[in-house]
Amino acid sequence: MRTVFYISDGTAITAEILGHAVLSQFDTPFDQITIPFVESVERAREVAEEINSHQSEENLPLVFHSIVDENIREIIAQSNCLAHDFLNTFVAPLEKQLGIKAEPTLHRTHGIANKAYSARIDAINYSLDNDDGITLKNLDDAEIILVGVSRCGKTPSSLYLAMQFGIATANYPFICQDMDALKLPQELKKHKHKIFGLTIDPHRLHDIRSQRRANSQYSSLRQCRLEVKEVEMLYRKERIPYIDTTKYSVEEITAKILDITGHKRTMF
Repeated sequence: MRTVFYISDGTAITAEILGHAVLSQFDTPFDQITIPFVESVERAREVAEEINSHQSEENLPLVFHSIVDENIREIIAQSNCLAHDFLNTFVAPLEKQLGIKAEPTLHRTHGIANKAYSARIDAINYSLDNDDGITLKNLDDAEIILVGVSRCGKTPSSLYLAMQFGIATANYPFICQDMDALKLPQELKKHKHKIFGLTIDPHRLHDIRSQRRANSQYSSLRQCRLEVKEVEMLYRKERIPYIDTTKYSVEEITAKILDITGHKRTMF
């Protein structure tokens, strides 16, 4: 199996994201290793030795890196690997196009110096405090309110919207006791313009719930079918936009939510 390194003098998030995007185009497994905070020449030499230890007669390791410091970058590039330098790949052409010299700064991309950092932390705290219908008292502060049956993806989507985009997201579950006369609670109705619905294939929902509470009414296929049917009828009746989460990752779910709702994709 080919070894892949994601290396950075910061968090390595950028190298991971770009590297994953590139490697996803190839239908083959990779042994992936992430090494963040390579901030000194000494540490760079240690990492270079680790890279060298993973070479084989057939293949050199792949290295995706986003290293600001030129000396550290050179040490990594000289190891026995196939190196892909994300920063220089884009920075050098942009310097010519913009007519501005880049000023590399360590930790700038994901650092606390980012002015929107506090807003993102506030959004995460809000989403945690308003998860799963814990309270309906703070909906004035919500930017998006996700609704749906239990285990359809509301909580991970709420947290991802907060963590990745700084969007304060509440979520509210429709439970089995609601199904006899399903309707929007009055507090939610006041904020109907913020509501976005999630649904899911009943068979997939049955599989997920069975892992949590096997052989129960909650996880039965009949109950799953009933809940999904009732909730989708409510969405149509109330004209609530919604998507089916069955075949999508949390990244895809949230991207679709932002696209449909028109919320700005603020990156941090």
